[in-house]
Amino acid sequence: MTDRAVDPWAARKERMVTDQIVSRGVKDPAVLEAMRSVPRHVFVPESERARAYDDGPQSIGRGQTISQPYIVALMTELARLDPTSRVLEIGTGCGYQTAVLAACAGWVWTIELEPELAARAARTLAELGAANVTARVGDGSLGWPEAAPFDAILVTAAPADVPPALLDQLAEGGRLVIPLGTSRQDLWVFTREPDGIRRASIIPVRFVLLR
Repeated sequence: MTDRAVDPWAARKERMVTDQIVSRGVKDPAVLEAMRSVPRHVFVPESERARAYDDGPQSIGRGQTISQPYIVALMTELARLDPTSRVLEIGTGCGYQTAVLAACAGWVWTIELEPELAARAARTLAELGAANVTARVGDGSLGWPEAAPFDAILVTAAPADVPPALLDQLAEGGRLVIPLGTSRQDLWVFTREPDGIRRASIIPVRFVLLR
């Protein structure tokens, strides 16, 4: 999304990818390229831009955060996307994870509960030319049934339990990447297989709670 030859942020992006992401084991070339090309700084408040590529989450207003770069990259890699993938994102937030998904997948549907955040994210994504994104305001726990099934569903806020509608909307072989828990949280991957749902716990995490 950005020409690195004339990008004043390119060195910071490269350090972010090398020091925070590759060093922790993320290997998918498409994910690494997305993390290098998507301009994270345009998704955070102007007062926070100097820290945009630091190793940690940042506030984006309305009690929400943008996840640390490693978590964005890890969740995207766990989704196992390709250029034909149909992806549902629950919790658009500022739109950064959305943009990374859009760089790796065929089409992204994204839902945000907060109208103010949704509007801001839509403007930023439009300015970046992310044409393969459809967004709406609503209750993400219900999914997007009229666009289902999805090859991947990513949830960027933590419910106590998996919303049943999200599992129902997974395609055969589809993967749901979701943080679960309240006081203690873990990142999980649920995969729809011919004989049912397989689940795997990945790492401890800390997300805002899904509302």
